[in-house]
Amino acid sequence: MIAALKRPWAIAAAVCILAGIAVYAWYKLKPSDLPETVASGNGRIEAVEIDVSARSAGRIKDIVVAEGDFVTAGQVVANMDTLQIRAERREAEAQSRRAVIGVDTARSQVTQREAEKQAAIAVVAQRDAELDAANRRLVRSTQLSSNGTVSAQVLDDDRAAMHAATATVAAAKAQLAATQAAISAADSQVIDAQAAVDAASATIERIDADIDDSALKSPRNGRVQFRVAQPGEVVAAGGRVLNLVDLGDVYMTFFLPTDQAGRVALGSDVRLVLDAAAKTVIPAKVSFVADVAQFTPKTVETAEERQKLMFRIRARIDPELLKKYITQVKTGLPGMAYVRLDPHVPWPAALDENLAK
Repeated sequence: MIAALKRPWAIAAAVCILAGIAVYAWYKLKPSDLPETVASGNGRIEAVEIDVSARSAGRIKDIVVAEGDFVTAGQVVANMDTLQIRAERREAEAQSRRAVIGVDTARSQVTQREAEKQAAIAVVAQRDAELDAANRRLVRSTQLSSNGTVSAQVLDDDRAAMHAATATVAAAKAQLAATQAAISAADSQVIDAQAAVDAASATIERIDADIDDSALKSPRNGRVQFRVAQPGEVVAAGGRVLNLVDLGDVYMTFFLPTDQAGRVALGSDVRLVLDAAAKTVIPAKVSFVADVAQFTPKTVETAEERQKLMFRIRARIDPELLKKYITQVKTGLPGMAYVRLDPHVPWPAALDENLAK
């Protein structure tokens, strides 16, 4: 009975001791006697999150990284199944070969039509010569017929031969025009066949791009936060497979009241002190100041109420500094952010020593 009564007191005493230690540690670790030119707020280390997604719908073949793994830009983190895509590529290659054959066939047709044109030109020349001869005979027959040297029958025969020669010339020229039209049609077939080749090549390039995109790559250096899908699952176009945190874009978000937030400018110097590494001061820069208060009463009527407004501030750590400690960067770590409101006033010694470099 006595032990049962003592146990709650013992637990309460232990909680009080731990709370006291925590408060004492916080006061020991935080910079003391901050000047009015330095504002502070607590926050957590955050980073930009990136989703690695499938560009096209398909089945996940495998995921080659685990949660918590560090990955570099361009590293393959997962693969989509490409069995169907590769079959489509073979089909496109067959269509490309057929289109190439079609180009050769169309060009041979052009060659054939060119030969027919040359033959038609020769026929037209021959028919022109025959017409000229017929005209000459008709002229002579007409002269001789007037003298009675040749009979009227001969004159009629020569006149009929001349008309026949004229018709023959017209027919030869029509054939020449037909061969020219056939050449134009054959040229169109060549263009059409070449377009089919280009279309087949474009299809192959598109499929190759799909095959290349089937190897999902990390767009930046980062750490795998969690798997959204698992191997064997089918995802839609744009379906998420992995979630990464970009360790090259790390920042801390904290809040300051109106009178201090109004004095913070973009690019102002910030010092971050994390609970997990209280002896190291991390330099940063203000990269964002909210233009709207986060905690706003429904009606702000008095100066006292306006002072209660809190504005969100973001301090971004230099990417070059992050590269040196890229494998040690962790998100979610709590800490304090200190902002220098007046750039002409030096930092307190506690915030100007042990800077991470």
